[in-house]
Amino acid sequence: MKSVEELLAIKNKVKGQMSVRSENEEGNVRVLVGMATCGIAAGARPVLNALVEEVAKRGLNNIYIAQTGCIGVCQYEPIVEVLEPGKEKVTYCKMTPEKAVRVVTDHLVNGQPVAEYTIGAATK
Repeated sequence: MKSVEELLAIKNKVKGQMSVRSENEEGNVRVLVGMATCGIAAGARPVLNALVEEVAKRGLNNIYIAQTGCIGVCQYEPIVEVLEPGKEKVTYCKMTPEKAVRVVTDHLVNGQPVAEYTIGAATK
């Protein structure tokens, strides 16, 4: 586990790389990471870090990543929701940092949700 100082250094580095933007700006895509205790215990923090780092690395200025509380399906944590203007919400479950990078590449960059990571695939 990283120390608080290391986490703050990572946060400040990434924050400095990202431009200031509002989640409410028209056209922005919102990515919510469930960070209640169940999500954190299941590994949501590395997933959040991977999303932030990949979005920053790619310079995706229309992506707003935020933490949220309990999403309500703890058995599927870590959970990530992607909300795009004018489209249906996509809920990804049992996320890992590697899956998060693929979601950025396939869904956020190329517009193709990763169906096998969605909650619908997990409940079949």
